[in-house]
Amino acid sequence: MYRQETITPYTPDGSDKARQVEQMFDNIAHSYDRLNHRLSWDIDKGWRRKAILQLEPHHPQTVLDIATGTGDFAILAAQMLKPKQLIGADISEGMMEIGRQKVKQKGLQHVITFERQDCLQLSYTDASFDAVTAAFGIRNFADLDKGLAEMCRVLKPGGHLSIVELTTPVSFPMRQLFRIYSHSVLPLYGQIISHDQSAYSYLTRTIEAFPQGEQMVGILKKAGFAEARFQRLTFGICTMYFATK
Repeated sequence: MYRQETITPYTPDGSDKARQVEQMFDNIAHSYDRLNHRLSWDIDKGWRRKAILQLEPHHPQTVLDIATGTGDFAILAAQMLKPKQLIGADISEGMMEIGRQKVKQKGLQHVITFERQDCLQLSYTDASFDAVTAAFGIRNFADLDKGLAEMCRVLKPGGHLSIVELTTPVSFPMRQLFRIYSHSVLPLYGQIISHDQSAYSYLTRTIEAFPQGEQMVGILKKAGFAEARFQRLTFGICTMYFATK
């Protein structure tokens, strides 16, 4: 079991991690996009674009975006990949409702739909999608192995997985600078804007505990992917993974 699986957003109250994560994202949905862009100085937009570029040569027509949140990754993927169908799946209705509004504003309702899903037990049949994507969400899984195995299950043979996730830099001085930033600026600013005292402290702890690099590649292969690779971005603040079933 990975250490981040025991980290919960709020003080244990008898509810499981999935329920607490759902509650947390419902609570911060109103400020999530603004905080993400400001706290990353808008660099997160470039990270998403790079992750989608990994899929462009394969021209996926059916795409599942796991932990879709407010739909930023799904919208960009629809614009860049031009698939016939893209489903954004998440446990937070509060986040997806904002996503639905953004999709409507951009006129992408014919391509993008949102569905509430338990990402550890997806309702889709085996081999349903050409590609599966995830941006900044899988570190919230209560069971990483099970979540990745589900992502592999719903992929068609030869299908591709593209993940972009926040990670801890490995080299000096970025590792030390990132630790200062993530333990001081990020939680304080997050609390001021979102009015949720625990949410951004929780997100910092999940970044530190989440497996990354070579370890994550091993976990992807254990989940059923035949090939997997990674690339660190922006001095290791973010890592991009690409896997093939």
